[in-house]
Amino acid sequence: MTMASTGEQTRWLTDEEQSVWRAYLHAATLLEDHLDRQLQRDAGMPHIYYGLLVQLSQAPRRQKRMTELAKDAKITRSRLSHAVARLEKSGWVRREDCPSDKRGQNAVLTEEGHEMLRRSAPGHVSAVRQALFDRLTPEQVRSLGEIMRVVAAGLQPEDADADLPWLR
Repeated sequence: MTMASTGEQTRWLTDEEQSVWRAYLHAATLLEDHLDRQLQRDAGMPHIYYGLLVQLSQAPRRQKRMTELAKDAKITRSRLSHAVARLEKSGWVRREDCPSDKRGQNAVLTEEGHEMLRRSAPGHVSAVRQALFDRLTPEQVRSLGEIMRVVAAGLQPEDADADLPWLR
């Protein structure tokens, strides 16, 4: 039920909340752009593709079902399919039929993909460190982690059938 349908008044953001919200949006946009440009320059791929390679590298046998990869990356299956096609073209990922489900497919990190990840990881970590962690005190890092975990926990869907992009 929406607030409008309950007759409740909208709880507008305070000036401080509005300022924090805009600062968050600005910083998140700049950070994503910074990391995307670094990976495009150094590895020839956008940040989202790098994240897919990382997920595959950490999965058992360096493979994951496409539906699980979409869910974990929080992207639509259509967008994932396009991304995997580009990664396949680069030779970094291949698709294999899923042995337990004839309709499903697995994305598999190739040796070339693992090597690309190994070569590009130091530059990416440096970019993350320079853009975020080197600017914060250890206390701020802990606080940021706590805040992000609280926000993420509050946004995790409890309903498995929720209308989420990565389930479409």
